[in-house]
Amino acid sequence: MAWAEAQYSEYTANEIEARNTDPAWVEVRDQHISYQGAKEVAEALKINSTLTSLDIGNNSISKEGAKAIAESLKLNTTIKTVNIGNNNMSDEGAKAIAAALEVNSTITILNIERNSRSSMWDSISYDGAKAIAGALKVNSTLTTLNIEGNNIRKEGATAIADALKVNSTLTTLNIRRNNIPDDGVKAIAESLKVNTTLTTLNIGDNGISDEGANAIAAALKVNSTITSLDIDNSSTSDEGTKAIAEALTVNSTITSLNIGRNHISDEGAKAIAGALKVNSTITSLNIGWNDISDEGAKEVAKALTVNSTITSLNIEWNDISAEGAKEVAKALTVNSTITSLNIGDNSISKEGAKEVAKALTVNSTITSLNIGSNDISDEGAKAIAAALKVNSTITSLDIGGNEISKEGANAIAESLKVNTTITTVNIGWNNISDEGANAIAAALKVNSTITTLKIETNSISDDGAKAIAGALKVNSTIASLYISRNNISGEGAKAIAEALTVNSTLTTLDIERNGISDEGTMAIAEALKVNSTITTLNIERNSISSIGIKAVEKALKINKTLATLYIEDNSISNQWSKSVGEGLKMNRTLASLGNGNNSISEETAKAVEGPMKMNSGLTSADIRATV
Repeated sequence: MAWAEAQYSEYTANEIEARNTDPAWVEVRDQHISYQGAKEVAEALKINSTLTSLDIGNNSISKEGAKAIAESLKLNTTIKTVNIGNNNMSDEGAKAIAAALEVNSTITILNIERNSRSSMWDSISYDGAKAIAGALKVNSTLTTLNIEGNNIRKEGATAIADALKVNSTLTTLNIRRNNIPDDGVKAIAESLKVNTTLTTLNIGDNGISDEGANAIAAALKVNSTITSLDIDNSSTSDEGTKAIAEALTVNSTITSLNIGRNHISDEGAKAIAGALKVNSTITSLNIGWNDISDEGAKEVAKALTVNSTITSLNIEWNDISAEGAKEVAKALTVNSTITSLNIGDNSISKEGAKEVAKALTVNSTITSLNIGSNDISDEGAKAIAAALKVNSTITSLDIGGNEISKEGANAIAESLKVNTTITTVNIGWNNISDEGANAIAAALKVNSTITTLKIETNSISDDGAKAIAGALKVNSTIASLYISRNNISGEGAKAIAEALTVNSTLTTLDIERNGISDEGTMAIAEALKVNSTITTLNIERNSISSIGIKAVEKALKINKTLATLYIEDNSISNQWSKSVGEGLKMNRTLASLGNGNNSISEETAKAVEGPMKMNSGLTSADIRATV
């Protein structure tokens, strides 16, 4: 397979100024910039005296480009935020950046995450981490460091830990996904016993076992500054969880704790519940993606009846059935602080949904509820719908993936006709069919609060699409509509297109993976010529050929608001370059273009480079060749 990239390598100081209306900020991320382009950017930074933020992430500047940027940062006195992540900069690049940090006195935020795009050999390992750590010992301005997704291991973590013992300015540290073993975690934990400035630590996705969790727990008993701790996606079991829970009984600063995606069973959940009964500072708790069953859920529920600080609870992807859901629901009738509850992807069934629905009729604090993927069926949906008619606090509802048919959709739709608080509804991944879509459409004609509607993957055909389109002609609040992965053909797309010519509130339309073909694409393109509100359009995977793209090209020449266009995985040939390329010459608003996986040759993809350079707003483009 051949690959072609739009090369944005000839940046000069003048071009940087020309491409950005805000003289204090420049973003050239996702532009396939090589080290030559980075050198041009670096030269511009040496003389520029207004830029405060530089985002050159997701490119291919390599160690040479990183070195050039680093040299410029030794001289620049205005840049405060630097994103140089995802660039294959390796240890040598990290060492150069570290050297810059030792003399630079303005940078406060540095992102060097995921510098291993092609292989681990290009990542920042312990040598690069040691250099960064050395800089932290003398730098007195950096407050946020993100080194996620590299390969710093034990040695790198230990070096950073040593730096934390003397550094007094860093407040946020992200070292997740770095192959740090328990010994490295222990070193970080020891540093937390003496560090008095760090408030946010993300050390998740490092395979932390109970040994590492025990060390973190011991540190929390002493540390009085950490407010947010993330140790998710690790290998911590009940033993380590109990240690963390014990620490929470004495710690009075942690407000956010994420221990999801571990190996916590009911015993660990009971320990956390016990801590919640006495802890008065935690406001956000994530224990999702574990092995907690009804027994553990019941204990957490009991804690909620006495805890008065938790506002957000995530217990998704566990083994909670209707029995556990019933206890959680009872707690909600008493608890007056929880505003967000995620109990999705369990097995609460229709019976559990009914219990939650009962709670919603008396609870007055929950604003966000996720009970998606719980097999609640139509009966559960009806119960939730009945609750929505009297509940006046829920603003976001997720009941996706619940085997809801037209019957349940009709009930939800009826409730939306009277409910005046819901702003976001996800009923996607069900089977509501055209009849359910018709009911939802009827509700949208009278509802004046919903701004986001997700009805993807619901066996909706042209009839349902036409109904939704009819609603869009009169509805004045919907801003985002996701109707992807259905059975909408050109006919349904034409109806939606017609609605776009009169609708003035919709900003995001996702209609990917249907079958709108050229017929529907041409209709939508015509609508874009007069529509002035759509900023994001996704028409990927719709059997669109170069004929449809020609229509899009004409629309891009006229449309002044579209900022993001996804058109990947269609049947677009080399004619694409002439069509979209011509449109880009005149368009000045499109900022992101996704067009990978089409039938474009390398020669054709390169031909688009010129028009893309002429477009001053484009910041992200994927035009990879596939033939």
